[in-house]
Amino acid sequence: MSKTAPAAITREELVEKLNDDLSREYQAIIAYVNYSQVLKGAAYMNIADELTVHAKQELDHALQIANHVDYLGGMPSVTPKSVKTSEKAEDMLRFDLENEKETIRNYRRRVKQADELNEFAIAESLRGILVQEQDHLIALATALGIDAPDPGIADR
Repeated sequence: MSKTAPAAITREELVEKLNDDLSREYQAIIAYVNYSQVLKGAAYMNIADELTVHAKQELDHALQIANHVDYLGGMPSVTPKSVKTSEKAEDMLRFDLENEKETIRNYRRRVKQADELNEFAIAESLRGILVQEQDHLIALATALGIDAPDPGIADR
């Protein structure tokens, strides 16, 4: 008989990391609400409309993450990460792109961590969120006229 190696992460650590992700989702909601309203100029009207959709998706993500934290026995975070603002539309889009890259890196790691704990439903939920976050990354990169960057995966 072989013994299963212990998970590299505990449930408590996963709760802590998911709460950090939740704070990042709150940040994204605030940023997308703000940026969608303040982006000006014909070149940015399509992306401004898309950012409104992103804000609604980020709220859905926040609700899912809060549900996972609660399920795992934790208390969902109520504090957003800070939001960068700028008078320049391109700066705002770059801020968003960087935030999406960080979010994707972290969710890629979180999927692996949930799998390690045999929390397959949480991992599956996170995969769905990743699909939308990647779409956000592509939309932002397209609006900036650049190729979508590979965010990589977060360190533990």
